[in-house]
Amino acid sequence: MTEQQEWGTPAGQAMVELLWNPPPPPRRGPRQKLTLDRVVAAGMTVAARSLDELSMRKVAQELGVGAMSLYTYVPGRDELFELMIDRAWGVRELPDRALGWRAQAEFHAHEAWRMYREHPWMISSNLWRMPLGPRVLDVQEDLYRVVSLTGLGARTVVHSAGLIESYVFGAARGVITDTSLSARTGESQDDYYAARAGFWGRFFTDERFPTMRTLWDAGGFEEDNPAGDWEFGLGLVLDGIGRLADADRG
Repeated sequence: MTEQQEWGTPAGQAMVELLWNPPPPPRRGPRQKLTLDRVVAAGMTVAARSLDELSMRKVAQELGVGAMSLYTYVPGRDELFELMIDRAWGVRELPDRALGWRAQAEFHAHEAWRMYREHPWMISSNLWRMPLGPRVLDVQEDLYRVVSLTGLGARTVVHSAGLIESYVFGAARGVITDTSLSARTGESQDDYYAARAGFWGRFFTDERFPTMRTLWDAGGFEEDNPAGDWEFGLGLVLDGIGRLADADRG
């Protein structure tokens, strides 16, 4: 091994190996009931029901095996979660390179949104500690390429790409959290505020909240397409990146 290949801790190196060079199934001997792919898939199934339930014991139950047998494939829950995140990022397709930078960036954002909707447990992942896996890094590499088309400087490209990912993550987290809460309590967002309608007559006054009142009277709080709010915010993010690029060229 080269010096660079030996950087990091033994545990960190083992995690990287699992992501990039997982052990293949043995070619000889009795066929094994489990594979790393099956363990990861079972973890995603458990997390889809409830991330709180994700444990080596629950994954083993999903597979119909003893919990100790899983440790042959993955060291523990945290490492399994990293593998699950990298697997989930694999659903994201890459944009058509013939498109302009903005259309490609929008495509990336919509693919991120689709990923979170297909795998709601992903809102518990940490954007600042993404697994160094092939699927995560392939997507990030392409998003950096897309934002680089603006001609912005290296640091601004990195910050802008991170802003796009962070914005979609935050928007998805809000929607998924509210959907989950509604399913758990049986109370929709409208039901929540209807139950507290007495607030408006008792505590809301024009003197204390004049701007809110003006916006309300002007229809500012009417939502024709609540699900589309995240796209409005995405447009503002991309507008800002575009203005930075225009200013640099000017």
